[in-house]
Amino acid sequence: MLKEDVGAELYKTWSNAQRRDEIAKLVQGYRSGLPASMLCKISESIAGNRKRARKYLLEMMTPDERNVAVNSESGEMMAFVRGYLL
Repeated sequence: MLKEDVGAELYKTWSNAQRRDEIAKLVQGYRSGLPASMLCKISESIAGNRKRARKYLLEMMTPDERNVAVNSESGEMMAFVRGYLL
């Protein structure tokens, strides 16, 4: 199993409420210093796909927070985070 897939099988067994709660915890982690790129990557693993992760993140973060998150990254990571948050 690839390092990136850690937990993916477990997350598939979770209810949408469990996924939402865990992503909410990640958003709090971001607010405490978790890099935006990690927030997005782990949220996708938990949510099951990028589209669902994006939906949760857009609901849980203010527009200002999302802009700050995108601008906290550079190069490819900025583009990656932008795809989730803007």
